[in-house]
Amino acid sequence: MSIFLWGALPYLVLALLATGLAWRYRYDKFGWTTRSSELYESRLLNIASPMFHYGILFVFLGHIMGLFIPASWTDALHFDEHAYHLVSLFAGTAAGALTVLGIAMLIYRRRTNAGVFHATTRNDKLMYLVLVGAIVTGMFAKLSHSSIDEGYDYRSTIAPWARSIFTLRPEVDLMAGAPTAFQIHAVIGMLLFALLPFTRLVHIFSAPVQYLFRPYIVYRSRDPRQLAERPARRGWERIDAGR
Repeated sequence: MSIFLWGALPYLVLALLATGLAWRYRYDKFGWTTRSSELYESRLLNIASPMFHYGILFVFLGHIMGLFIPASWTDALHFDEHAYHLVSLFAGTAAGALTVLGIAMLIYRRRTNAGVFHATTRNDKLMYLVLVGAIVTGMFAKLSHSSIDEGYDYRSTIAPWARSIFTLRPEVDLMAGAPTAFQIHAVIGMLLFALLPFTRLVHIFSAPVQYLFRPYIVYRSRDPRQLAERPARRGWERIDAGR
């Protein structure tokens, strides 16, 4: 089971993520969207959505720093393990709390607003369940194995295992020896990545890069003299008639 969970499952998830994204882009370009429900309700959305998005962004950056930046790099900057632990504990907890509060408000909005609720699919419900599970189990794992003075040093076990996946030599024993709470969080996290291409969360892989390079839109008013010279006529008028 350990070999499957920590040696094989990560590669199955990466393969499903890559093929799922390719399939979605090839066959469902117009469905590559969040399916915004702002039309039904915007007041609560304008509060909850930024909270969730900023919170999950900081959570993601925290995972990148914790898993893929070796402890030796931060030690070289004289940022010792205790200082890192305090930043991870307080900043991570704040980001997690902001994310949980934001997604709780989004779920409340989706459940209590009839229009938003009827636009919710089974796919959305599964996505919310796994997403909330990943966030809550991550916070539980961190807080249940931490105090002000010390905490579980996942940078010596879980982080090397995560990096070893990308070197194609997964160190299964490191993850197999991690606390159960962290293992559950890792499994749910991998499940979330496997679901990404098939849910509205796929929009995290989109960025409006083309807006940086598109030409300016120039608006020109029609010459009133040309309009006066043309006789009025009934029916639809061509959009380029005044050019």
